[in-house]
Amino acid sequence: MNNKMKMLFTLLLLTFVVISCDDYTELDPPITQTVETGSANFSKMVTIGNSITAGYQSGTIYQSGQMYSYGNLIAQQVGVNFEIPYVSDPGLGGRMEVESLAPFTIYYNNSRGSLLNATYPAPYNNLGVPGALTYDVLFATNSTNCASALFANTPNPYFDVVLRNSVLNKGTQLQQAISLNPTFITLWIGNNDVLGYATSGGTAPSAPTDAAQFGQIYGGISQGLAQYATLSGAKVVVANIPSVTAIPFFTTVGSQIAINPSIPWTNLPLGFVYQKAGETGIGNGSATQQNLASGQILVTLRGSSYAALLGQSTGKFYKDFGFPGLPAGIDTTKPFGFHPQNPFPNAFVLDADEITIANNAVTAFNGTIASLAATFGFGLVDINGVFNQFRANDFTGGTNIDGITFKTTYVSGGLFSLDGVHPSNQAHGIVANEFIKVINAKYGAKIPLVDVARIPGSIYFTSKISYNQGYPVIPNEVFDHLLF
Repeated sequence: MNNKMKMLFTLLLLTFVVISCDDYTELDPPITQTVETGSANFSKMVTIGNSITAGYQSGTIYQSGQMYSYGNLIAQQVGVNFEIPYVSDPGLGGRMEVESLAPFTIYYNNSRGSLLNATYPAPYNNLGVPGALTYDVLFATNSTNCASALFANTPNPYFDVVLRNSVLNKGTQLQQAISLNPTFITLWIGNNDVLGYATSGGTAPSAPTDAAQFGQIYGGISQGLAQYATLSGAKVVVANIPSVTAIPFFTTVGSQIAINPSIPWTNLPLGFVYQKAGETGIGNGSATQQNLASGQILVTLRGSSYAALLGQSTGKFYKDFGFPGLPAGIDTTKPFGFHPQNPFPNAFVLDADEITIANNAVTAFNGTIASLAATFGFGLVDINGVFNQFRANDFTGGTNIDGITFKTTYVSGGLFSLDGVHPSNQAHGIVANEFIKVINAKYGAKIPLVDVARIPGSIYFTSKISYNQGYPVIPNEVFDHLLF
């Protein structure tokens, strides 16, 4: 899809509890504490995963976010060195930054930082690659043989940034991890095996990874780690996959549409009308105000600008995405999103059937992860359960951690960065603590938890302010390059 469009963000965010303008260089160093690691040995720690493991936030990787990746926070708590493929701020291009709070305006910072330790002579301790699928952990060595390149014809440059095989020639994430002779390994992979399907509104070239295939690949990774652990005595801790439909990327826009006072719900015979999967023209899907408010029908963050056009006579979507003409049956004189002949695009909607597909995949993947963790004696972190509890607590005032109240709401909730998918600095502290709790319980360790209150927020400000007819602006490039 051609995402050459201007994004008008209509969301009204009233409070920001995690906003920080601090320069990371001025932060207080972590408090030195005596720790007991039990039967675990952290002298050489390595993390395997995708964008979350990498510390990717708000559209890219950058040093002042990477330094708070959960792996690095764990390493700090146990006092060991942890090499990261640092990129100077603002990262590799495309960082989302706040321009204005009133109205809420996002700026696409296309300035590029530089690789700070690209000449490091060994594999990094943080081997998280943004965009990586389970397939990639076993098979990908560069940007052109990774899953996205092979199956979607989209080379992923992050594989070259992290793995550096043109110089190191050390192989895949798994091979590089083992080549370090690690004493402690974490694995958190699988999110992208379903997330790409969901973020595309169910229009991605492929559905979520087949459950049996996921089991085979994850099983191969687990066997490789288990064989190494048996020979070396290394400890392995894995994490499961959180529900992809409970993150702000999916829960923000639909709820805002539901409470928009300008929408005459009582006078709309069909309610919110959208294209169902496989449709290119008229819309056969419909949702009530309650469907949107309760999350039975989800509208992605990509659709935020078009939500501002509901009820208007417009064909902006087709112009923005370079359609050569209007699909059969489309009449742009009809009220957009309220009439079957001018429906809300399928690419921005995850309906009940698609939500079921995504959730079933997560359930199947997590069953596989739990089973293999038990088989091989790995520690298991229930990230899914933790974030489900956060979501449940949203409706009772939120979750208090170290004196800070967190919710899963977009930006103001404090758990997610500006892209609505990736955890904030402070959320990485929460994730690190979940790993530490499992480590302490399984290996008899006494590692202190991260003080989340000492971690700065992850919202970055720029001096520019941009408006369009009173609406905050998200530039067209924001979602073009976004990896998960």
